[in-house]
Amino acid sequence: MRPNEYGSEQIEVLKGLEAVRKRPGMYIGNTAERGLHQLVYEAVDNAVDEALAGFAKNITVTLHKDGSCSVEDDGRGIPIDIHADEKMPAVEVVMTMLHAGGKFGKGGYKVAGGLHGVGISVVNALSEEMTTRVKRDGKTWEMRFKRGITTQKLKKIGPAEGTGTYQWFKPDREMFEVTEFHWDVLAKRLRELAFLNREVAITLRDERPETPRERTFKFDGGIVSFVQWLNEKKDPLHPIISTHHERDGVDVEVAMQWTDTYTELIYSYANNINTIEGGMHLTGFRTAISNAVNSYAKKRGALKESDSSLSTDDVMEGLTAVVSVKLQDPQFEGQTKTKLGNAKVRNIVYALVNERLDFFFEENPKLARIILDKCMQAQRAREAAKKARDLSRRKNALEGSGLPGKLVDCKNTNPAESELFLVEGDSAGGTAKGGRDPNSQAILPLRGKILNVEKARLDKVLSNEEIRTMITALGTGFGDEFDLGKLRYHKIIIMTDADVDGSHIRTLLLTFFYRQMKRLVEDGYVYIAQPPLFGLRKGKKQWYAYSDADLKSIVGEDAKDFVIQQYKGLGEMDAEQLAVTTMEVGNRRLKQITVEDAVEAEQIFTDLMGDKVEPRKLYIFEFAKSAKNLDL
Repeated sequence: MRPNEYGSEQIEVLKGLEAVRKRPGMYIGNTAERGLHQLVYEAVDNAVDEALAGFAKNITVTLHKDGSCSVEDDGRGIPIDIHADEKMPAVEVVMTMLHAGGKFGKGGYKVAGGLHGVGISVVNALSEEMTTRVKRDGKTWEMRFKRGITTQKLKKIGPAEGTGTYQWFKPDREMFEVTEFHWDVLAKRLRELAFLNREVAITLRDERPETPRERTFKFDGGIVSFVQWLNEKKDPLHPIISTHHERDGVDVEVAMQWTDTYTELIYSYANNINTIEGGMHLTGFRTAISNAVNSYAKKRGALKESDSSLSTDDVMEGLTAVVSVKLQDPQFEGQTKTKLGNAKVRNIVYALVNERLDFFFEENPKLARIILDKCMQAQRAREAAKKARDLSRRKNALEGSGLPGKLVDCKNTNPAESELFLVEGDSAGGTAKGGRDPNSQAILPLRGKILNVEKARLDKVLSNEEIRTMITALGTGFGDEFDLGKLRYHKIIIMTDADVDGSHIRTLLLTFFYRQMKRLVEDGYVYIAQPPLFGLRKGKKQWYAYSDADLKSIVGEDAKDFVIQQYKGLGEMDAEQLAVTTMEVGNRRLKQITVEDAVEAEQIFTDLMGDKVEPRKLYIFEFAKSAKNLDL
């Protein structure tokens, strides 16, 4: 489509904007930080769609001093001619009517992104003020709005060089719990979009006085650069393998690289949307990897006909990959509407990846052998792990209940009403046992520090007694046998001492859950207990302080009048104190562990728990000054 062919006839209307202010969460997720930043993403998605259509090269997101935000692109500019049905300028239709735009099948865009697809009108409805400027045909046009209502009709305000759209908005304080934009949150998503769209440069500018800064994201290598960035703190086994082709109207871009790690790291996207639940494109990719590696192994005699084939898990071990598809009319399904359901995409991705890997293996026999050896080692480890699992299962069956002896279970058999406390050490475990509610709270004391699973294969993980005990207590099984429906406790609470060793044990446990039982973290079953740091007495009165700030607020200027006890370990509290402060529902403080950004979580776990020392060193240098509760 030529630029002059993009006009009002491409703007289709699905009416209704009034409900946005009544139920904003339905349109942007929530009215907290997530929803606030979704406003920016809606405006950015429109600009990226112009880039996908081949008309925009530059996008600038600016955080202004007054708490507002603007998004500007050098695309074609929203059409300004009169819409035939609505009898108003097309730009006003787009800005004031829900589901109005060039993405609903009338030829405005061949491919369009944006997860919610609610459009810029929702941003308008949820903003105190909004200004839209359009550069077209050598002129600059402007409209102004308040809470979705037009306050200044479209008017010409001057000449223009080039074309584009400028959207300025100030989030409505009546709608949002928070109105402060976070640089880090926006930078993550903009970096991701720049990786996925190599043709566009995205600049994030912060003009707020306390943090003035600017950064431009542009990656000429596209998702190849994405994989390179994901693996920069790992040891790759070969150069990145990539393919980029269009078949039957589906644009497929894939980049992959095996490393010496033991976990797979696969990110899949459809029209720039992170398909966290996978879908047809991911199924096609995984099947192609399995088929290509097994075919090569059999062709080279590494696998005899009588041998079992390498499983998909075997060939995916240590693989980092990005799979990105762009297509018309993507069909999303799943609980979070982020699972791609277009069936034809599976075969297209399968064929392209299978062809590329076959060619790579034939052209690079030495590297192919290294990859194959890695996969066969994973197979041997999986078989050893299976034997260990079977042995453990038989042992539990012989012992009767199948539950570990050190587990102090609760009476309630309803998982939704049951909690499991993972407690550091037998001493604290005994205190916790005395302070628990036996009806709903189970206690599992752990001896010392568990294995760092970031540096271990499955067979070694299962040989660790503490890990086996946890797996058995949880009841879900492990690896490919993991079944969330069998989880025996819907709250898994990590309760460790408030010192360096306690922090390390907590980190090791979180690494285990994130790497080996990720669904527990993703679905919100894992918590961290927050025991107090100080106990205070004055006469017969008792207080507990959970931070230095709490302590100061309690004692004020009368610190000499208080008896202050610092709790460095859980064992320093008696059972009643531990129950009142840390275990009783209503009094305790629990921190739920969530994975808001999988890419960021991946980077942090690799930095802190991986083989390379340098990333940990840099992390310590950067954050040491802000660390609290250090044992020096």
